[in-house]
Amino acid sequence: MAEPKPYSSTPVFDETSLPKALQAAHSTKAGAWGVLEILGGSLNYVIEETQDTRLMIAGDRQLIEPEQLHHVALIGPMEMQVHFYREKPEIQPM
Repeated sequence: MAEPKPYSSTPVFDETSLPKALQAAHSTKAGAWGVLEILGGSLNYVIEETQDTRLMIAGDRQLIEPEQLHHVALIGPMEMQVHFYREKPEIQPM
């Protein structure tokens, strides 16, 4: 079975262009999986319900489950992008 392909991706954001909405609690819609990809630098990924926090560095990818409240927290210079899928991609959840 082939790896699902993203149906959409955000622009590449850095610490100056990261929307405030992504730094506050938000979620993907029902049936939409996300993959957060760190292209440079680092940031924290936080799951709201449990407050589990993952320090992510360049090269890391994080699965975002449909409708799961989460946010990212800046800790310095970074570049990131989010890819959206209709099927669960092969990325392990936090």
